[in-house]
Amino acid sequence: WIGILALYTVHKGQFNCPGGGLLHSYLLVLLVLLASIICVLLVLVYISMQGTISNPGPRKSLPKLLYTRLLLYLPEFVWAVVGAVWVSDSSVRCEKTVINVITGTVIASWVIIIFTIIGVVIVFDPLGGKKTFYLTDSVNWNLESSQSGQLLYNVKNTATRVWEKRIRLLCCCIVQDDDHRVAFTSIAELFRTYFSDTDLVPSDIAAGLILLHQEQDKMESCPKEPEEVLCHSPSSPVTDDLDIELENAAHYMLFAAAAYGWPYYVYTNPFTALCKLNSDCCGNRPTDSDITGSDRHNFHFGSILKITGLQYRDFIHISFHNKIYEIPFFVALDHKKEAIVVAVRGTLSFEDILTDLSADCEDLTLEDVLENGFVHKGITQAANYIYRKLINDGILNQAFTIAPEYKLVVVGHSLGGGTASILAIMLRNSFPTLRCYAFSPPGGLLSKSLADYTKHFIVSVIVGKDLVARLSMPNMEDLKRRIVRIVANCNRPKYQILLRGCWYEVFGGDPDNFPTELHGRNQDTLTQPLLAEESLMVHRSPSYSALEEESRLNSPPQYPHLYLPGKIIHVVEESSSRRLFSMSQQDYVIASATVKARILISPKMITDHMPDVVLKALNSLSQEHGSCISCQTR
Repeated sequence: WIGILALYTVHKGQFNCPGGGLLHSYLLVLLVLLASIICVLLVLVYISMQGTISNPGPRKSLPKLLYTRLLLYLPEFVWAVVGAVWVSDSSVRCEKTVINVITGTVIASWVIIIFTIIGVVIVFDPLGGKKTFYLTDSVNWNLESSQSGQLLYNVKNTATRVWEKRIRLLCCCIVQDDDHRVAFTSIAELFRTYFSDTDLVPSDIAAGLILLHQEQDKMESCPKEPEEVLCHSPSSPVTDDLDIELENAAHYMLFAAAAYGWPYYVYTNPFTALCKLNSDCCGNRPTDSDITGSDRHNFHFGSILKITGLQYRDFIHISFHNKIYEIPFFVALDHKKEAIVVAVRGTLSFEDILTDLSADCEDLTLEDVLENGFVHKGITQAANYIYRKLINDGILNQAFTIAPEYKLVVVGHSLGGGTASILAIMLRNSFPTLRCYAFSPPGGLLSKSLADYTKHFIVSVIVGKDLVARLSMPNMEDLKRRIVRIVANCNRPKYQILLRGCWYEVFGGDPDNFPTELHGRNQDTLTQPLLAEESLMVHRSPSYSALEEESRLNSPPQYPHLYLPGKIIHVVEESSSRRLFSMSQQDYVIASATVKARILISPKMITDHMPDVVLKALNSLSQEHGSCISCQTR
């Protein structure tokens, strides 16, 4: 509006031309229309600032204002059409500068309208009041009656279709086949189940994460003994084994990082990578290695060579083929450690994200090992794909023919770490000396029986407050309950939480002591939900039942507890800095695979997962021979 007003003031005397009166009228009406919209938006902002998240009483007039703003889209759209017609009219013969100014305003109007429509299509929930009615009253319905049962089915089905359409829209750039359609439905069902029992908007979730982070920092500042930490004396065999494992982990992390190809190499060498790849990788493809999939200009393979330091002849098979449940990997000879290394790539494409989100559980039956165990469905299918390639295509036979005395090592980071773990379980019977190093694998991967079984041959490395390593449906349900509880019981307006939270996240300082209704309540009453909390979460979803129902007599919940694989090396920062990540000094702890670690809120929850951060942490630890003493002193 300010821009148009300035342009109108500057060109006010230049409308004395054929058709200039129409353009003059267009600008005047547009100024009035935009002023009306701004007034409505200012009132919307003011009303939205009233009350708290769980006390919407002062905001009861908001729906009427929102509908008023919605009605103003109609004249805005009509006037944008009129402006487009007038600007394109050949009878208008004003100065070129004036025409360009009007054209710019018309384009700006259309951009705003188009982005608004896209936003509504993505976030609009067509269930509306039906969802609230279902959530509130479905518990009391007689589901045996055909009418209530049909209505319940329709609501669930509609909610699933809404999420499926959103996922299809986000994945519109990839070719979709039957596997994609099945994955879309499965992921949509997961999101529908997770979000069906809450009445939270994105800004509520942001406020909850800010409050949780500050509450978490206040608790961390209080000295207390670490839980579930196994410390050993420096002379114990466990410590000696740990030093060896850290050295091996630092070495094999290079292979896991190299599996990402040129994106990782360019990310870690932003100024020199392209020049080096252009000079070294534009030759013919090597004939000694079996390469499948697309690798234009050999950028992927060239990056793998530079990161690992291997030669062309050291690679047995390289696959850049990438579809849902089919992820890239390579097999190479590591002469330094005398090992045949299978390195699996982590998440790097939309197909990989769909594999990650296919989080249903399925049984994994191992002959002569376990009767059954639960595993992550999408990652298990990816492991099955690589297993078939390694065994059925004779890739491992070829490798062991070249180096029969070498041992087999499977490595991967993130999705690759989870896939490598399940692949190692599948290969364990055929290769008893197999070792697996899973770097930052997804938390919801294996059932407890499988996690315990893998402690003998899998090592998982987790850095800091890595989010992915703590991701599982029960943990996500726990996070949701924590967000609802702290948000519903905070007595401050949401805008104050967001503004102060942004300042705290960027500049640091002391956590705010926001007053809540939780203060002053005794321990017994804290177990009972408050009215505000019940208003934001009206009933427990099926997956949340897994958090409190530990009885083994019942059938498994839809999302049972799944754990990290193998022995866990948890690398944490020794310094207490919360704003700047420094890997100069590190301490480590060894946690049991049965620890149910909550999701920790931190600015580093994403960066701690990045492969370059993991590699830097492991290199720092492996170079410090006396680092194990710090575990004893904790």
